[in-house]
Amino acid sequence: MSSRSRNSLVVPQAAQALEQLKFEVAQELGIQIPSDGYYGNMLTRETGSIGGQITRRLVQMGEQQLAGR
Repeated sequence: MSSRSRNSLVVPQAAQALEQLKFEVAQELGIQIPSDGYYGNMLTRETGSIGGQITRRLVQMGEQQLAGR
């Protein structure tokens, strides 16, 4: 099994915005993201919290766009 992620962005230009969103969410939750990019020392609860909040925001943004806001 390959260790590469199968997740790919539909819009590759969104990578920068998602990265920024990750740092914003982590800061709001009081979680320090490692500067070296290695997440192995982070608790699963921390990374899950960040991912969950990102998903909530993306769904909320999509709902607002569909509603015409």
